[in-house]
Amino acid sequence: MSHPHPELASPPELATDGLRIIALGGLGEIGRNMAVLEHRGRLLVIDCGVLFPDETQPGVDLILPDFEAIRHRLGDIEALVLTHGHEDHIGAVPYLLRDRPDIPLVGSKLTLAVLEGKLREHRQTRAPKHEVKEGDRVAFGPFGLEFIAVNHSIPDALAVAVRTSAGVVLHTGDFKMDQLPLDGRITDLRAFARLGAEGVDLLMVDSTNAEVPGFTTSERAIGPVLGQVFQSSPQRIIVACFASHVHRVQQVMDVAVAQGRKVAYVGRSMVRNMGVARDLGYLTVPPDTLVDMRDIDDFAPDEVVIVSTGSQGEPLSALARIAHRNHDRIRIEPGDTVVLASSLIPGNENSVHKVINGLTKLGANVVHKGNALVHVSGHASAGELLYCYNILSPRNVLPVHGEMRHLVANAALAVETGVPRDRVVVAEDGVVVDLVDGTARVSGKVECGYVFVDGSSVGDLTESNLKDRRILGEEGFISVMVVMDSSSGKLVAGPEIHARGFVEGDDVFAEVKPLIEDALLKAVNDGNDDRYQLQQVIRRTTGRWVSQAHRRRPMIIPVVLEA
Repeated sequence: MSHPHPELASPPELATDGLRIIALGGLGEIGRNMAVLEHRGRLLVIDCGVLFPDETQPGVDLILPDFEAIRHRLGDIEALVLTHGHEDHIGAVPYLLRDRPDIPLVGSKLTLAVLEGKLREHRQTRAPKHEVKEGDRVAFGPFGLEFIAVNHSIPDALAVAVRTSAGVVLHTGDFKMDQLPLDGRITDLRAFARLGAEGVDLLMVDSTNAEVPGFTTSERAIGPVLGQVFQSSPQRIIVACFASHVHRVQQVMDVAVAQGRKVAYVGRSMVRNMGVARDLGYLTVPPDTLVDMRDIDDFAPDEVVIVSTGSQGEPLSALARIAHRNHDRIRIEPGDTVVLASSLIPGNENSVHKVINGLTKLGANVVHKGNALVHVSGHASAGELLYCYNILSPRNVLPVHGEMRHLVANAALAVETGVPRDRVVVAEDGVVVDLVDGTARVSGKVECGYVFVDGSSVGDLTESNLKDRRILGEEGFISVMVVMDSSSGKLVAGPEIHARGFVEGDDVFAEVKPLIEDALLKAVNDGNDDRYQLQQVIRRTTGRWVSQAHRRRPMIIPVVLEA
C-alpha cells in the first residue's frame, strides 16, 4: 500500500494518455467530498460537498473543499457529477458556481431537485442540469459516463463508471448492499459484475464502515423498534434525523399513521426536502396526516409526532433549541419521548451528548442508537466491501470517503482479496494520483486546506483567527492600557487592566501592575521606545504572570497611547 507523505512535491505534467485524480475533500475526513479527474486537458468533477464544523471551530458555519488547485482551470470542467443528495456531496456546489455559474450539473431526479432549492437560495440558476438514472450512458468531453443504482440512506443514489482512453474508473459514491431496502432499489451487483468482466482499472470506493465487520443491518429492522418506542410513549414524540433521510421519515410516517398520530415537520431543511421527496413520489404521505407546526397545540400530546432536524446537536438546529428551551413553539414536558434516529458524525459527539443531557434534564425519555435500534448506517460494512472487491476484481484501488483509519482499513480489505499491495493507494486531500499504463501511483501533491464559511464571508477566516476564537472562548482575554509621555518615555497613566472570561474583580491584578511598570521602565531605559516593542513588553510580562499565578493562557491585548 502506498501512503501519502507531506513532503511530496508538485506533480509533474500528466502523461498524454494518463488519467489524474485529485481529491479536494473527503479523504481523511467525513465530509466535503470532491474528486477531480483530469484527462486530455479536460476535467470532470465528482461531488462537491461541505464539512460541518466541530466545537474547535467556533463561529464557522460550513467548511468547503479548497478550489484553489483548479481555480485557474474552471473553464476546463466538462461536468460536475453528483452521486446523491446529501450535504457532504452537494452542499458546496453553489460556492463552486460562484466562480463559474454555467458548469453542467449531472445527477438523478431527486439529487437535482434537492440541489435546486439550495441553488435558488444562492441565486445560482444558470447551470444546465442533466438528469440521469441507472443504466444511462452519457459523454462529456473525453469522459464516458455510465450510471449504476446503489442503495444508500437517501433514494436515487448512483455510482458512476468513467470510461477514458486511460482506463475505466468506478466511483461507488456512498453505498451499502441492503438486500431488502424499503424502496426495493438494491445496489446493482449485476452491473458491478459486468464492469468487473470488462475490467475496472481504478475503484474509488466508500470507506466509512470499512472497520465494521459483517454486513450493515437492513433498514427494515428499524420499523418494529420504532413501533415499540411509539407504543410505549404516552405523550408527545419528537424524532430527529437528517433532513435528507427520506427512508427514515417514511418509517416514522408509517408508524405514526398506524398508531393514529399526526406528523409535523420542524426545521426549514426538513420541510423543504420532504416536500420535494413527496412531490417526486419518493415519500408517501397518507391523506390527513401532515399538520403544520403552528397547529400542533391543537392536538393532544399523544396525537402528534414531530419530525425535526438537529440529530447532530447543531447549535442552531430545532432540536438544540428545544433542548435549551428557546424554541418559539415546542417545549419539552416530562414524559415526552425524543428519538435520535441517526448515527454520530465524528466530531459531533460532545454536541449530541449536550443535547441528550439537556433533553433528559427536562424530563424527556431520549432514545438513541446507543440504547435502541433506531438507526442503521447508509454505508457498506467490511463484508459488503469484500463482496464488491471479489465481484469487481479491480486492478487498482483508491479508498475514498472516510477518516484515515477508515481508508487504511478499506485498503487492507482490498489487499486481502488479492489486489496487489502496490496497487492500493491510500491518499489524503490534495494528493495527486495518476493512472498511467494501467497502474495507479502517487505523483505529487497540491495545496489543499480548509475553506471556512463564516456568515457571508467565504475563505476570509484563517486557522489563526480560529485559534484566537478558541482562546477567547476557553481562556478569556485581558486588556492592558498605558499612557506614555512621548518626549520623556515615562509612564503617565496606567496600567489600566480589564478582563472578560478570566476572573471577576480588578483587584486581582494589583500584583502584576508594578511588574508591568518596572518592565516598561527597563525597556525605555534600554532605548526601546517604539510603541510596538512596548506592547510586546506588556504582553510578555502579563502573560508570564498569568501563567505562573493562574495557570491560564488568555488573549492579552496591550494598548500603548502617547501623551
